[in-house]
Amino acid sequence: MVGVGVAEASGLVNALIRKLVVVSPPWALTYILVCVGIVSSLAADAGYLVLIPLAGAAFISVGRHPLAGLAAAFAAVAGVFLVNVFIVPIDGILVGITNDAIHIVDANKNVSLTSNFWFSAASVVIMTVVVALITDKIVEPHLGKYTGDEVAESAEMTAEETRGLSFAFWGLIGVVAFLALLTAPEGAPLRNPTTGAIIGDSPFMSSLIVSIALLFFTTGTAYGIGAGTIKNTNDVVNAMIKAIQGLGGLIFLLLIISQFLAYFNYTNMTTLAALSLADLLKQMNLDALWLLLGFVVVVMLLDLIITGAVPKWALFAPVFVPLLMRLNVPPDAVLAAYRVGDSPMNAITPLNAYFAMIVVFCQKYEKDAGVGTVVALMLPYVGIIAGVWIVLLAIWQILGLPWGVG
Repeated sequence: MVGVGVAEASGLVNALIRKLVVVSPPWALTYILVCVGIVSSLAADAGYLVLIPLAGAAFISVGRHPLAGLAAAFAAVAGVFLVNVFIVPIDGILVGITNDAIHIVDANKNVSLTSNFWFSAASVVIMTVVVALITDKIVEPHLGKYTGDEVAESAEMTAEETRGLSFAFWGLIGVVAFLALLTAPEGAPLRNPTTGAIIGDSPFMSSLIVSIALLFFTTGTAYGIGAGTIKNTNDVVNAMIKAIQGLGGLIFLLLIISQFLAYFNYTNMTTLAALSLADLLKQMNLDALWLLLGFVVVVMLLDLIITGAVPKWALFAPVFVPLLMRLNVPPDAVLAAYRVGDSPMNAITPLNAYFAMIVVFCQKYEKDAGVGTVVALMLPYVGIIAGVWIVLLAIWQILGLPWGVG
């Protein structure tokens, strides 16, 4: 049954974006696509697989250059990956690794799933504006008018898709009502049994990943039933096959990258580099702000060769979290700095598992597009996103603003 929700998530996102294209004013299209791209990490890889090609189609449907749409969506999905206005599954993994690293110094200290919530939410809003402005003011004017042969597909929705969205909406309402019943009343099972709190140390916060999974399972299944794409178990299997169809080249690329990373880790080069850089930061005797900024630069440089957020944090956290804690930098600030450093370079490194797929998407509109085309498109995004985000991190640290909840 989990496969049903996963298989239908792409169709639901597709229908939602097409609906937005139809009803939104042309000037808002970039902002909508970018915002959805940033928060798409809520649905794992749906942003790469669904939103990016859909952004190109959306741009060409309103007479804009499709490569600008692809670039904006790729910058949002890959370049602003580790922040969200929701708690996403990867947050649970990163926080778990962080707490293990904290326990090296203090066995009684922990950070919560929402330890970076306020910084992440602010980053989503600011980066939505930044990425959209880069697209509208720099990238698209440079590309000029699209003169290719690709014809825009109609964004109009069928009656079945409209019914599917309606079913998904009521499924969403049902899940929200169900969770409200478990949290809102006094003495509800998802409240803290001692303090009655919902936010902070409570079963509700501990089970956020399960709640999010339930939300996507319900809305995805409801959309499939309403749209008529789920009628029996064969439809489930066919939908899952369709989701991975044509990814043979990508799977082969992943095999090559995995062998490279495995050998790289086998040599312990990453661990040695991290330890050396940690010693360098310690010897420089800098205050917390400069330590955080130095850490961001280290993460950005190594992100060019190790793109996975989780394995990289698994290598960095045991070294940098205890080190920076000893230098009076709180662990939630270190995790926030890691979010800033990990994302921007994802948009220009060919070692990104989805980079080859983005090249294929570009070739649909420009036959001679290649790796250089994508890198050239993404360079303005990477430079400006990194600069603005680092400034935001510095302001947050200087003003002493709370990184998150709990």
